[in-house]
Amino acid sequence: MQPAATQPRWDRINSAEVIAQARRIYFHFLEGSPTHPDPLGVVIGSLQGRVVFELPVLLPEEQFIPLELVRGRSPRGRSARSPLRG
Repeated sequence: MQPAATQPRWDRINSAEVIAQARRIYFHFLEGSPTHPDPLGVVIGSLQGRVVFELPVLLPEEQFIPLELVRGRSPRGRSARSPLRG
């Protein structure tokens, strides 16, 4: 077994489903541990997932989803104000 790659193996997964599952796991973690430091990401397995704080060693059926993908895109480069506001 080798350390996790920083990107999921997109050719082997349904990305929308996996990211949605990772978000559910991450938000469940936040509900129970609101003051805990930010994890690196979420590991998704065939039956379950877990939040990780260091790069994991993955089993063949596991995927590492970085926290940036779990949280979604950042608004960098976008105006903080809506163009419709006066």
